[in-house]
Amino acid sequence: MDRLIYTSMSGAKYLLERQATLSNNLANATTTGFRADTVGLRAVPAVSPQAGTRVFTVETTTGADFSQGPVTATGRTLDVAVQGQGWLAVQAADGSEAYTRNGSLQIGPDGTLQLPNGLQVQGTGGPIAIPADAQNMLIAPDGTVSVKAASSKTPTTVGQLKLVNPSTSDLVKGSDGLFRTQGGAPADADASVRVVDGALEGSNVNVVEAMVGMIAASRQFELSMKMLSTAEQNEQKAGTVIGA
Repeated sequence: MDRLIYTSMSGAKYLLERQATLSNNLANATTTGFRADTVGLRAVPAVSPQAGTRVFTVETTTGADFSQGPVTATGRTLDVAVQGQGWLAVQAADGSEAYTRNGSLQIGPDGTLQLPNGLQVQGTGGPIAIPADAQNMLIAPDGTVSVKAASSKTPTTVGQLKLVNPSTSDLVKGSDGLFRTQGGAPADADASVRVVDGALEGSNVNVVEAMVGMIAASRQFELSMKMLSTAEQNEQKAGTVIGA
């Protein structure tokens, strides 16, 4: 009886959190470069002389799905998609260095390369400033950014995107959707990372899988509630028998 109550109670709690995770994944099914959140559950017996029959349900493997999303050609000069493994470095709102697969770049009011949400894209030498008279811009596979001014016939290099490739086991996802190293230290630039210009990587969320997961979590939650109800009914019957 005791085991049933603790298992169903803690399981229902984490099933609600799993539903929230799956809902967030579905909401970002069309977000550029989004990495789906993952969550797993397992049963853990309580270790205590007084709680030998208690079993809790806890999260076991939480993190993100690092598989690549679909790459779609856009033809836009400022769009880049990272090929294979790797990340674009940006400056997060708190000033720290963070990493994203969202390559939808734009020129901010201050003339630097930014993401659509205003976060500044980092270059190997700091922020990348685009001259005001730049007419054409080219991003090479190694992240080198070149511009051609109206008064010049030859392109001029203005910077290079900071492309990194830290181990996925060393990356943690923040509430802002950006990834950071576990220790918070900036990752070193990796010359082997390549990008494709004129293309964007989509979200790697599998919509069908997420929907099936939500249905399964909903049914499991209902089962947990039924287990609690059964435990209560059994307790009442036991009380009746003992009191008789």
